[in-house]
Amino acid sequence: MLEIAVASGKGGVGKSTLSSTLILYLKERGYDIIAVDADADAPNLHLIFEVERWDKEEPYSDSWVSEIDYFRCVNCGICHNVCTYGAVSLVEGRYYINPMICEGCLTCSLACPEKAIRRKRVNRGVIRLSYTKYGFPLWASELSPGRPNSGRLVTEIKNRAKAMAKENTISVVDSAAGIGCQVISSLSGANVALLVAEPTPASLSDLKRIHTIAKQFSLPSALVINKYDMNSEFVEEIIKYAREENIDVIGMVPYDDHVPKAMAEMRPLIKQYNEAPASKALVEIARIVEERIIRGWSDWSRSHRPSKPARYVPIIIKPGEKA
Repeated sequence: MLEIAVASGKGGVGKSTLSSTLILYLKERGYDIIAVDADADAPNLHLIFEVERWDKEEPYSDSWVSEIDYFRCVNCGICHNVCTYGAVSLVEGRYYINPMICEGCLTCSLACPEKAIRRKRVNRGVIRLSYTKYGFPLWASELSPGRPNSGRLVTEIKNRAKAMAKENTISVVDSAAGIGCQVISSLSGANVALLVAEPTPASLSDLKRIHTIAKQFSLPSALVINKYDMNSEFVEEIIKYAREENIDVIGMVPYDDHVPKAMAEMRPLIKQYNEAPASKALVEIARIVEERIIRGWSDWSRSHRPSKPARYVPIIIKPGEKA
């Protein structure tokens, strides 16, 4: 199984359009494909692939929140003092645990001298599966409002995709934007980081951040520059960084009004406007992914794998300190 994670340091740079094109291209070329929408906050691949109903949908409950048993509580305030998340506050004269903030860490329960705090399970979100009209399964998830840590949902749907995969299956993971826990979960266990950037200073800065995460997993990386003609004089800055970091630049996509039109019409770009300039560029990129990365995996991965993992420097925040 080969897992390709499509990622970017910021949103709106064309990840989902690239992911959907790559998925459809490889499927039509006869590959066994599994699509994974790894944006649990705002999933959208099901809209592009015209999913009208889910074949499987189930709640995912792995998280806890604490609550106070007011028959035992003596209102001492110890729970308020020990909570590092600031989830306990005094409301109308008695202490209250905000379930939207509580992480269920049990600190307040262990500290409570009256044993008046207990935990209860809550749904983190939902896990979904659809067998799309295009002939491949799509795994997705959606975080419940107010619940933290969507990375666990991403890990769960990736694990389910792996359980479904065969030896020669290719899994294309459409990551969330940024470098948060969802993105870290998307890159964890992947074989390739397929990065997307625009030719702007902000996008270059975000590209450096997401590539640092990829290097911490020792992932060989490829790069697509989207909307290259919107700021063509800055393209060389992006390419210069890619060369310095041994990132394989596999293509550039022009700005094209057909892209937002296809998204608004909830159809894959290459199906709705297959003669559009962006469609042709994306199909060529998908062809390069097939030829250079998939078929030439041994040589390509050896050529572009980081010589050593990027150093991980944790930020330690002590109780009472601000981040």
